[in-house]
Amino acid sequence: MADQAIQGVLFDVDGVLHVDGVAIPGAVEALADLRARGVPFRLLTNTTVRSRWALGALLRDLGFDVADDDVITAGGATAEYVRRNFPGQPVFLLGSGDVAAEFEGVELTDGPGAGVVVIGDAAENFDYQTMNHAFRLLLGGAKLVAMHRDPWWMTSAGPTIDAGAFIRGLEFASGTRSRLVGKPAMPFFRAGFRALGLPPAVTAMVGDSIAHDLVPAMRMGATGVLVRTGKFLDIDLQYGTPDISLASVAELGELWE
Repeated sequence: MADQAIQGVLFDVDGVLHVDGVAIPGAVEALADLRARGVPFRLLTNTTVRSRWALGALLRDLGFDVADDDVITAGGATAEYVRRNFPGQPVFLLGSGDVAAEFEGVELTDGPGAGVVVIGDAAENFDYQTMNHAFRLLLGGAKLVAMHRDPWWMTSAGPTIDAGAFIRGLEFASGTRSRLVGKPAMPFFRAGFRALGLPPAVTAMVGDSIAHDLVPAMRMGATGVLVRTGKFLDIDLQYGTPDISLASVAELGELWE
């Protein structure tokens, strides 16, 4: 745990602030309290079913005082990664929602000429025909980019399989390895610290996943704050010990009292 006072906060979103579009009790008030205290925060999320603009709009509809610039998504980070590392290459994007809006300036194609396969939360779009198309592109030499590799996430219907399971299947079948952009990749956390303008030592990372939210941030020197909501299970404690454990984000204000 960092031995300096916490001056800024990075939040995971799904399972921490809301579950499937329903705000977690006390979460709206927790962020409002940070605003009132003058504590800066950013939302660092593996969400890829919504662009950062759509996610910002959803959170405001739920009552959260957040701006689009407060939101850093794996989808947006992946689009920037592709523009930087694969300029001019056609991309096969397997996703859902409005994530394609993040890929402005990138040629998206469903054809055989894609040099990059990018995968996010595709939900029902993970069908056999589409997965086989991605597989054939990879066999032909295309690079595989994962917005994230989360195995599952929590929805109002219960635990739900996530993109990571399908990405691992493509890796196994094609003999290739995906390039990870979202959590737990260290560069994604560095983007969060840069957005805050604060070093890890004075920053808290608040999340419901010890392995993907907390452990990487703690290794970088941040304070890991576990909230026992969302996808958290007691068995997850095998992956590490959080610096601070809260029943929910509603208790976050206690850290400044």
